[in-house]
Amino acid sequence: MDDESDRWDAAQEGMELLRDGDADLAIVELERVIGEDPDNEYAYFFLGSAHFEKGAFDKAMKAYVVALEKAPEYVGAMVHLGHTLRMLGRTDQALRMGQQVLGRDKNDPDGLHLMALVHYARGDEAAAKGYLTRFLETGPEVEVAQEARGLLEILLGKAERD
Repeated sequence: MDDESDRWDAAQEGMELLRDGDADLAIVELERVIGEDPDNEYAYFFLGSAHFEKGAFDKAMKAYVVALEKAPEYVGAMVHLGHTLRMLGRTDQALRMGQQVLGRDKNDPDGLHLMALVHYARGDEAAAKGYLTRFLETGPEVEVAQEARGLLEILLGKAERD
C-alpha cells in the first residue's frame, strides 16, 4: 500500500476497537496491519495510542517514534509522543516535541495543551498558566476545557491542590 488514504483505511478497524475501549484487540489488529504494511504510520500511531491507554508507555513511545520515522511531519504522532514522554518523566524531550509542534503552528491547540501539561509537570507554573490560557482561547472540546480550567484555577490559587 503506497497511498495515504489506503494506509488510513487499513488502520481504521484498530482505531475503532481502541475507541470502543478494547485496547487489547486493537493491538492485535494493528500489529496485523503492520505485518501486512510495515510502512503504515497510522497503524503505528494507533498502536501507540493503544499501548498508552494500557499504561505501557515504553511501548507507546516506540510506536510513536516509528510513526514519525515513517511520516516525519505527522503532528498527531508528535503530540502523542510528547505526552508519552511526559508520562515517562522525560520532560526535556517532551518540551522539545511540543516546541516542534508549535514551530509548525504557534496556536496548535494540542501543542499548547501538551506544553501546558509539561510545564506543570516541571513545576513551571507561570509557563503552564500561559499555555493553558492560550489553549483555552482555541475553544477546545468541553471535557478537556473543563480539565484545563480546573488546572488553571489551581495554578491561580482559586482551587485547592490534590
